[in-house]
Amino acid sequence: MSPLSALRSASAPDFRILSLPKAAVTSGQAISYRELETIGNLPPATAPPPSAKAGAAGGSFESTLGQMVADVNGRQAAASETAAALLSGQNVPLHQAMIAMEEASVSFQLMVEVRNRLLESYQELMRMQV
Repeated sequence: MSPLSALRSASAPDFRILSLPKAAVTSGQAISYRELETIGNLPPATAPPPSAKAGAAGGSFESTLGQMVADVNGRQAAASETAAALLSGQNVPLHQAMIAMEEASVSFQLMVEVRNRLLESYQELMRMQV
């Protein structure tokens, strides 16, 4: 889930106060998305939440990184197309172009930070004495 899509879902006009089951709150149990749907009348899930999908898929680290790079590339391409359409005079709202460019920028920054952390971890492992 991208940071901007998280903001869009958080700023939805229909806010409801969820009443969680007291047993789940006091015992520290995790509440599934299906339970939250019934509690807060959320729209039915067409796919599992991203965290559940990533854990259940059991994909390799390489495929996870490849998917991340492909997602960032897709966002960059979409932002480029939106900016080109705006500059050519097509009927593209300015705010839509700006949102696409910011999504691309934020996702790229996140990818760079993940790369930096992975590189630091690798270097730390190489410095360890055996």
